[in-house]
This record gives sequence, C-alpha cells and structure tokens, in this order.
Amino acid sequence: MDLFLFTTEPQWGGDVVAAGAAGIVVDWECRGKHRRQAGEGTQINADTPEDLSVMRAATPGWLVCRINGYGPWTAGEVAEAVGRGADEILLPMVRTVEEVDRTLELVAGRCGLGILVETQDAVDRAAELAQRPLSRIYVGLNDLRIDRGSTELFRPLLDGTVDAVRAQVRTSFGVGGLTLPGRGFPVPGDLLAAELVRTGAEFTFLRRSFTADMAGRDPFVEVPRLLAALADVRAAGPARAAELRRAFAAAVEGSRAGVTGPVPQPA
Repeated sequence: MDLFLFTTEPQWGGDVVAAGAAGIVVDWECRGKHRRQAGEGTQINADTPEDLSVMRAATPGWLVCRINGYGPWTAGEVAEAVGRGADEILLPMVRTVEEVDRTLELVAGRCGLGILVETQDAVDRAAELAQRPLSRIYVGLNDLRIDRGSTELFRPLLDGTVDAVRAQVRTSFGVGGLTLPGRGFPVPGDLLAAELVRTGAEFTFLRRSFTADMAGRDPFVEVPRLLAALADVRAAGPARAAELRRAFAAAVEGSRAGVTGPVPQPA
C-alpha cells in the first residue's frame, strides 16, 4: 500500500519517503474549509506555492498537491502546481462530473489528476466519475460525514458506501488514513489498516496522528514496521480477516456510543 505524508517539512518528508513512503502531499485546500469544518477540530492546512517548491527539492518521491475545490481559481492553481513540479493534483470536494472534466482539460496531461469523493453528490456519481482518466480516487470520510450531517466517521465503511464506490474504481483507490501499529483513535489503527486491506485500498494518507505518534521515533524503523504490519494483514486468511472485520465493526459501534461532542478525528 502506498503511503503519502502530508507535510511541508523538507527533512522530515524526505526521511519518511526514503524510509519507504511513496510520496508527499502539499495541501493548498483552505477555501471554505473553516466554514465547512467549524467546530470539528479537524486539520486545516495553509500550505503555500513556495512549500510545494521546497518539497519538490527535498525528495524525489511522488509529489502531490491538493488544490481547492473547483472554482474560478482552479486554472491558476493548476498552472502553479504544474509549474512548481507537482507530479499529481488532487481535486477535493467534487460534486459534478463537469468540474472534473474541466479540471482534466486544465491539466491537459501535464501531470496526474486524482479526486476526493467526499460529498454525497460524488458518491452518487461514482460510476460516472470513475470513467474519467484519473490517476487516483480517494474516499474522504470526514468531509463525507459532514456533508451527510452525520456524527459517524467510519459508518461509510460499514454501510456499504465505501464498497460501492470501490466497486466502480479501476484506477488507484484509497480511503482513510493510518498511524503507527498499536496507535490510533477512536478506532485502533490496526483495525483500520485491516479495513483498508479489505476494501482493496492501494494507497492512504499519513497525517497529523502519524506525525504526532512519530515524535522521538526513527522513520527508518517505523515506516518499514507500518508497511510490514500491512503486509501481515494482507496475508491473513479468511477466518482472521473476518475476525478483524467484526472487531472493527465493534470498535466503530463502541466509539459511536461515546460521542457527545466534536467527532473524534481519524488517523
């Protein structure tokens, strides 16, 4: 499974990639995010075009730039990301096929274009979206939860939503996020890792929980350990896989019972 680290720290990012991660994500998405995620305690980045250039120089790994959701600014953001060396652009908050088509026209084959399925509109149009020449499709659980007015972060992994989207995707598919083995809240990261394997996820993200859990640890030890843990889950037989699935469902239901305030954020 390919791991992509959200960071603008060149030494940290370069080490994580050298230790086995596939690449780096520089996150420009901020338009409307404070309003959309107000009170949710979510991670809202404010990465800059200069950050993208710094990370391009820091690592030969795959460099992804998440731009803002489609709008009048998209042409400028695409041109800037391509000009600064992004290997791939991620378009968040997709709602229509037309906005993906317009972005593909702007990219014009100069780099890859992936999308985030994190609205109910995008879920409903997954089959049409998956027919586009996209480099990857990722289901974003947190924004999908907000878009649905739900308090249940992991419900789409249990109610068939993620599986239904996955069934349409022929390009690289991703969902969720990971941290170190033995960590993770509100659902243990090991169980979430098993769910990612079950869904056939080919990539996922390492975000603030991973970075926090890595404090004082060596990425050249921990990234290979995480990849080895994923390989172990992938090698599990049907009985063990079913056991992990039941444990994941129980953990999700347990975390749901304890929710009284802002929804705990995923790894």
